[in-house]
Amino acid sequence: MAFTENLRAALLIATSMSAFTINDAMMKLAAPDLPFFQQIFMRGFLISLGLYLLARLSGHMAYQISQRDRRLSLVRTAAESIGTFFFLTALFSLPFANLSAILQALPLTVTLAAVLFFGETVGWRRIAAIIVGFIGVAIIIRPGFDGFTLYSLFGVATVIAVTIRDMAARGLSSTVPSSRVALASSLGVTALAAIGSLVMGETWVLPNLNEAALLTGAALCLMIGYITAVAGMRSGEIGFVAPFRYTSLLVALIIGFVVFDEWPDPLTLLGAAIVVATGLFTIYRERATTSGTSALSAKGMRPR
Repeated sequence: MAFTENLRAALLIATSMSAFTINDAMMKLAAPDLPFFQQIFMRGFLISLGLYLLARLSGHMAYQISQRDRRLSLVRTAAESIGTFFFLTALFSLPFANLSAILQALPLTVTLAAVLFFGETVGWRRIAAIIVGFIGVAIIIRPGFDGFTLYSLFGVATVIAVTIRDMAARGLSSTVPSSRVALASSLGVTALAAIGSLVMGETWVLPNLNEAALLTGAALCLMIGYITAVAGMRSGEIGFVAPFRYTSLLVALIIGFVVFDEWPDPLTLLGAAIVVATGLFTIYRERATTSGTSALSAKGMRPR
């Protein structure tokens, strides 16, 4: 696969991770005085409207999606909705950068899922890296210690949901417009928020100017994140693209320090460093394996 396609996919993923993280910060800032599901619904409504207009103007609404792609889009939408609930619940209760550190397990879980669902080959070194990476996640959430809370598990649940979401996106036909996939996810999350608000009996309040601006900014960032995440996962090699998710940790650390006056404790930073290091080792092994296979193929030999 051409490096230019890998680079394009990597830039899309880095953009999506940055957009998602900025969206998270805006939602956390808007959280104190607005009901939980109201926030999700209002943001989702704005995103859905924007994505619909984009798909309409691009002519993507006329595209006929196959039954297989409809099923995969439904799986992706369900995973997106469940992941949103777990993530935002954890976001409003955990330090900003700490939750982001847990999410750095995603490149490892995505690599593992690629093996299970797409039959990608992973050697023992990369399997060992995945195991070590999960040890890093355990250090971050610290089950049984003071740093552990139920919301730490919500962060882990988010990782599982997002992994399923990205695998579903990976399985979609290349001809399905990314805007349609993103729109389906947005509508699913918005519908879940409406149901949740009714079930919980929330009393909605009128947002002030600052809250409205934050929700609008969050919607714009999430719309960008949706489209670039779908496009990025559908092109490039998973092993090359996945580590660029670590962009979110850097952005989260900066925002957490500058905006929320938060900085992770040493154990959390240690766990995050282990996870990032194992993820970078995974990409190194991916590139080494690919290069070795190409060189041997050029000589008419088989890799051993």
